[in-house]
Amino acid sequence: MKIGILSDSHDNIPKIRAAITFLNNANCDLVIHAGDFVSPFSVKEFKNLIPRLVCVFGNNDGEKLGLQRILGDKVHLAPYHMQIDEKKILICHEPYELPALIQSQVYDVIIYGHTHEIDIRQEKKTMVINPGECGGWLNGKSTIATWDTQTGNTALIEL
Repeated sequence: MKIGILSDSHDNIPKIRAAITFLNNANCDLVIHAGDFVSPFSVKEFKNLIPRLVCVFGNNDGEKLGLQRILGDKVHLAPYHMQIDEKKILICHEPYELPALIQSQVYDVIIYGHTHEIDIRQEKKTMVINPGECGGWLNGKSTIATWDTQTGNTALIEL
């Protein structure tokens, strides 16, 4: 299964649209957003996303009721645990306890955001993926990632 991963879109509508276009054209089966949409108006863009969406709230998602009204059961409080293709996945926004989570070797993949810094690495049994910032506000670089559950291949995409 091909999974698109993004985080920290921070209301940047042009970058959100570019990410959605890329992920739709990349034939992703699922898209994971690791938090910080920020405002409900920007989430409406995700209605154009073809793959299924799973996401968690971030620390800047202030109007959670408005976001949940639009996203429904696609949005969860972090941390959120799921299993895909027999892979145990943890989705969070802030990387609290990341070293301990990696050391525990409970998860095959940990997806997080918050830092706006790209972090894609294999640590023992656990793949760690932070796609950087979709919004591009802090470092001027708008990035997302893809991950293939079968091959383990990851790719970083600059929008």
